[in-house]
This record gives sequence, C-alpha cells and structure tokens, in this order.
Amino acid sequence: MALVLHPYFVYNRSMVARQNEGIVVAGIAAAIGEPARTRILYCLLDAHARTSTELAVVAEVSPSTASVHLQRLMSAGLIKVSAQGKHRYYGLADENVAKALEALSLVAGAPSTKFVPNTPNELRFARTCYDHLAGRASVLLLDRFKELRWLTEQTEGEYQLTPVGCKAFEKLGMDVDQARNKRRRFAYACVDWSERQPHLGGALGSALLQIILKRKWATRDLTSRALEMTRHGKREMLVHFGIQF
Repeated sequence: MALVLHPYFVYNRSMVARQNEGIVVAGIAAAIGEPARTRILYCLLDAHARTSTELAVVAEVSPSTASVHLQRLMSAGLIKVSAQGKHRYYGLADENVAKALEALSLVAGAPSTKFVPNTPNELRFARTCYDHLAGRASVLLLDRFKELRWLTEQTEGEYQLTPVGCKAFEKLGMDVDQARNKRRRFAYACVDWSERQPHLGGALGSALLQIILKRKWATRDLTSRALEMTRHGKREMLVHFGIQF
C-alpha cells in the first residue's frame, strides 16, 4: 500500500514547542480570567505591594479564598511575595506581567487606579524602619542609587555596591567594609509600609541612616518614628544625590 504524503504538512519538524507554549499561555489566561484574580492583578499594577488581607478586600472575597487565588497567581508566575517581619506583601512578578496587563487594559479600555496611602504625612515622608530609613524619602533614594549605578541587583531583592557606589558612600564618611563584615544582610529591598515600594534595608541602609543623623540632615521626633528633614539636609540631598525634597 503506497503512503501518500500530505503536501502541506512538514513531517520533519517538531510541533511540541508550539503546543507547550500554547498550554502555558492558556494557563496564564485562565489565571487572569477569574474576576477576583483580575481585580487583584490590576490592584497591583501600580507597583505597590499589598497584604493578602488588603487584596481580599479588593477582590471582594474572604481572606481564605483570597489565599487560594494568590497561590494560583503565584503558580502561574504572575505575582511574587516578599516576607517582611510578620507580614507578607504581594506584588506583580515583573515588568513583563505589568506590560501584559497594560496591554489588556488598552484592549478593554479600562481606567487605572492609583494606590492612595492613609499613613500620617509625618510618618509617610521619612521615618525609621528598625535601624534604617523608610518612607517616601527612602524609596526615592533607592531609586536614585540604582539610576546612578551605585547599586546593582545581584539576585531578586539583594543589592551589591558597584565600585562607583563604594567610592560615593565612602566619600560621605561611610565605612563600607565594616558594613559588609556585619553578620547580617548587606543591602536588600525592604518593602515600605506606607509606600508599598522597596527602600534600602540591611547593613548599608543602617549605615546610611547613621550618616543622615550624624550630619543632621534629619532629626528624630521624640514621640514617634518620624524623621524631619532639615533645611541643611534637603540641600545636601540635592548636592550629593540629585534629589530635591
């Protein structure tokens, strides 16, 4: 019996990769497609991390149901979680997920909403987070350090000083070697309580706060964790880091 080859089928090529890709995309689409999970994802689109309790409110489900949805989204690679003390903060996995959601928004014509913190202003701008700087000022500083290429992200959420950054911090009077030799994480992304964006934690963040206080760029509030940036400090922040507060 003669074998008849179909003229349009390429017999010497594998179709496995294309099929697997389709399965993965279908799984991601299914994860996004549930209304509660969609609300969670679009809530996180502003790059501010949130707790499962907050996301349960956003998703309009119970906390236990929200946990199930969050696990599904993590399994699909759409979100990630960061542990901060007793709390766990959820955010989008990466910029690619954000771009995909933005693209879907354009197709749907959906408006976007922004995260509005309810933290008191005096705590929101600058405060201590254990032994390092937190608040809007600290978030801006971390972003600026990365822009200046003083810090590079070695692994997810873990930073290292570049040679340029090392010289810059030493010029401010920091003993970088001493900070490195401490028995703790050197520099990492600490999720900010009020901004829900990362600020600089670890030995490097602690050393930076000590410089800020020693040089009287900021003063402590005697009744809270709030820090008040002095006029001199604002001027020095502009000179050394190019940030205007």
